[in-house]
Amino acid sequence: MTANPHRVVIVGAGFGGLETTYRLAGSPVAITLIDRRNHHLFQPLLYQVATASLATSDIAWPVRYLMRDRPEVTTLFATVSGVDAERRAVQFEDGSEVPYDTLVLATGARHAYFGHDEWEKWAPGLKTLEDATTLRRHILVAFERAERETDPARRAARLTFVIVGAGPTGVELAGTIAEMAHHTLPGDFRNIDTRKARVVLIEAGPRVLAGFADDLSAYARESLEKIGVEVVLGQAVTEIDREGVVYGGQRLNAKTMIWAAGVRASPAAEWLGAPADRAGRVQVADDLTIPGYPEIFAIGDTVAINAWEGKPVPGIAPAAKQQGRHVAETIKARLRGTATGPFRYKHAGSLAQIGKRLAVIDFGRVKLRGTIAWWIWGIAHIYFLIGLRHRMAVALSWLWIYVRDQRAARLITQGSSKVVG
Repeated sequence: MTANPHRVVIVGAGFGGLETTYRLAGSPVAITLIDRRNHHLFQPLLYQVATASLATSDIAWPVRYLMRDRPEVTTLFATVSGVDAERRAVQFEDGSEVPYDTLVLATGARHAYFGHDEWEKWAPGLKTLEDATTLRRHILVAFERAERETDPARRAARLTFVIVGAGPTGVELAGTIAEMAHHTLPGDFRNIDTRKARVVLIEAGPRVLAGFADDLSAYARESLEKIGVEVVLGQAVTEIDREGVVYGGQRLNAKTMIWAAGVRASPAAEWLGAPADRAGRVQVADDLTIPGYPEIFAIGDTVAINAWEGKPVPGIAPAAKQQGRHVAETIKARLRGTATGPFRYKHAGSLAQIGKRLAVIDFGRVKLRGTIAWWIWGIAHIYFLIGLRHRMAVALSWLWIYVRDQRAARLITQGSSKVVG
């Protein structure tokens, strides 16, 4: 490392932040990687932790472990509260700060309840490991409470699961919960038939998986209905409370509700007073810099940019990784005194699992569905996991589910049977 290396501060150890860090290896830089959690999370499989298919350790890695062979990288476990762009300093909640020469904001997104933040108490979303273990507990406790319930109406409410939002996360959650109820759990209970559980997927739009081709969307809906999911389209949820949801003017009593309908960007735009879209995403220049601040980059779910043949770049992991790669190459080019071109996103395809043997894949010209799509979906996700141990653990868990219909991670944590629910 040079005597006065270029100081790069990266906020966020998600896909974009890690990719930037990896791609800067060997460059004359000193990197400070900041995250409010101590682990990198493989979010595409987070719903499998929530539905007891995988353990938390299968999809998360300590950031310090990932950076152990990178002496030029300092990892900080801290919460960022703002950015002083004039002084070039990142500020922390405790009042301390760290200076930068180049700043990369890869701060991700949070749940968006469209002006009804009070709904989060009753319908949690799925963005973190804490979210996943909380949802897993809600799902498993629902069956446990139903086993003891003697009132038919209350038992029915406990066995009703509502998922709001039919994007990939909503579809994957609905399909997996239905399969748990129909195939994994029936032999475990004596007083209830888990196969009578209702899984209701509610979508305000006209179809599920709106980002996929029409024929794949239709296939996904038909497949969900075949495995026992009730799909409700064109109906917006207007109320959520302790007892259930209201949509289309009717109330559905339910004790387990999950929000998968929308996200809002982190407050990065607010920190900088930068232009943002309705979801709070920073509107960056074509090279992913903040307008007026060429030394500040923003990537991933934090940003809005039309760099996909004139269309908005989707908020998915491959997009964040491509942006992280572009930012790293731009930083290296600047240090050499050269320049790079604008960021251009290359879409590799969209994937979504419907059930343990069903998935849909949209590669553009090539579209796949059914079991072969499920195998490709699985191989693709295993490939992007970090480390041989994690790949083997996930592969074995999926094989066990595929052959025996059993999910080994059915542990109720964060409380005891005394918790009222």
